[in-house]
Amino acid sequence: MNPFLTNLTLLIASLLPGMAQTNSDQPTTKPKWTEEDRKYLLDNLIKSKEELRNETENLTQEQWNFKESPDRWSINQIVEHLAIWELLFTHEISVSLQIGPIPNFPNHLTDSLFLNKDPESLKPKNARDFTKPFSYTVPLGNHSGKDNLAWITHMRDESIKFVKNETRDLRAHYINFGPNIHQNLLMVFTHNYRHLGQIRKIKAHPDYPDE
Repeated sequence: MNPFLTNLTLLIASLLPGMAQTNSDQPTTKPKWTEEDRKYLLDNLIKSKEELRNETENLTQEQWNFKESPDRWSINQIVEHLAIWELLFTHEISVSLQIGPIPNFPNHLTDSLFLNKDPESLKPKNARDFTKPFSYTVPLGNHSGKDNLAWITHMRDESIKFVKNETRDLRAHYINFGPNIHQNLLMVFTHNYRHLGQIRKIKAHPDYPDE
């Protein structure tokens, strides 16, 4: 580990005793990453990737770029948005692994905070709300839909390979003093599922091109 990351780890460790809070969303025992956790991640990372590919891989250019209205995203833009977030999620995992485990971190959050009860909920959200004052998760639509699909597929395959082969305790590595890596990966596929609902809604639109 480089000196900066070593010093950062020591700083975090020194702060931990004063960070404990009473939180109803905290489990009472220290969680540990299990084979059941691994299987759950793999099942959903693979399933959501396959569903996204099945919904999009044979689209025409007109279908990729169709919008329900001028202020709505096309399927192409949705897949680009998913790819951008996939990149951000995996970057956070890389940084967390470089910092190293924090086994005595007191503020364990429950997985339920990161799982949508309705995975394809279409409740409107504004991507800018999560990136203020920047707009980097708003897709520009400058690349083809097929290119965006290839991009997210490549990154998802790397995430799947990581989960398959990882031997470290992913519940002992934290991201910005919040979710652990396992929970970060929960957000990867729940985000995917939510936008699958959006894609299916576009395809059901009466003006959606036949080909």
